[in-house]
Amino acid sequence: MDMGISGFEPFFLVGIDAVRQAHGPRLAALAGRRLTGFALVRFAEDGDWFADCPVVLDFDGVRVELCHWKLDELSIGWDTIDTAASVTGWEWFELTPRWSHSDERLEPFVGQELRETALLELRPAEHDLAAGTVAVEFVFTGGRLRIVNGLDENRIEVGAAGPQYVRHGLSC
Repeated sequence: MDMGISGFEPFFLVGIDAVRQAHGPRLAALAGRRLTGFALVRFAEDGDWFADCPVVLDFDGVRVELCHWKLDELSIGWDTIDTAASVTGWEWFELTPRWSHSDERLEPFVGQELRETALLELRPAEHDLAAGTVAVEFVFTGGRLRIVNGLDENRIEVGAAGPQYVRHGLSC
């Protein structure tokens, strides 16, 4: 499942413990760095975000690549995706995916210092198929940004997380 993205080799994990063990220290070590850029895959014809593809965030040259899949899987990669390369293998599809560095939710965070990172575990009050999914929260000097599971795709949220999330702070 490379989606035609150069360097993308996802390794999906399930559950808060697996994600924290594999990536917690490295995510925590991003604190103090500035968000210097980001990349999303959008379709050239209409500009729509293709939310199945990874969200790439660049923190002063350290790139974290987040991708949710299925109802509960999360892949976090580090410095592997080449966002300068074309997304390939989509000739059969009616739309053309390409990397974009434009997004109204992410742009306000560019240049801001990352204060901390956390993992958020979805624990809704009522039965929900998405219970237990893991989101990654980035706390900046000027607000909060989360990459969450949008039920088999990524979703970007800003602002305070709702009470349905249990927050697991990260430290080095």
